[in-house]
Amino acid sequence: MKKAKESRFHVHDELTAPERSLPVLKGALSSGGQLSNFLGVLAGAPAVLRAYARFRSELRQGSLPLKSQQRIALAVAEHERSEYSLASLLRTARDAGLGLDEIELARRFESADLREAALLQFARGVLESSDVPPLHLHEEAREAGWTDEQLLETIAHVGLGVLTSLITRGGNLPLDGSAEQGRLVQAA
Repeated sequence: MKKAKESRFHVHDELTAPERSLPVLKGALSSGGQLSNFLGVLAGAPAVLRAYARFRSELRQGSLPLKSQQRIALAVAEHERSEYSLASLLRTARDAGLGLDEIELARRFESADLREAALLQFARGVLESSDVPPLHLHEEAREAGWTDEQLLETIAHVGLGVLTSLITRGGNLPLDGSAEQGRLVQAA
């Protein structure tokens, strides 16, 4: 039998989290559903949890369409090899209206939509460059109709995706639900 993956950090809930994390956790729980292992781990560092929640919330209200945000997140998660991020993004991308073909393309920084493809190539350049990304990627994204505001938001989404991947990998986060499955296996 395969051993359940165990987080290197405590996965908090609303009963065990530090008091300064509770407002964010209660807000996440009020939107329905179960608290993710990711937020449960971040709850152990209230400043990190609040910063992440604010950053993500502000970006979601930006000028980039939700489908573009999801494509960028998928590409970054695949690039960073974040199993946890990919698992949750496959669901949210479908909820955002991306088809399976576009999800697979996005994971490779591609899209059948030429405008989206230019944005993803720009994101790839930002992510993979150890120096200033190639100018032609910036110019091609602008020619495709993306504004400076949207390109700056793209860079921020890349950064958010990398941060998420670093935390999920560094913390060895189990996929949501797998922690409970592990407890059941231990109890049996």
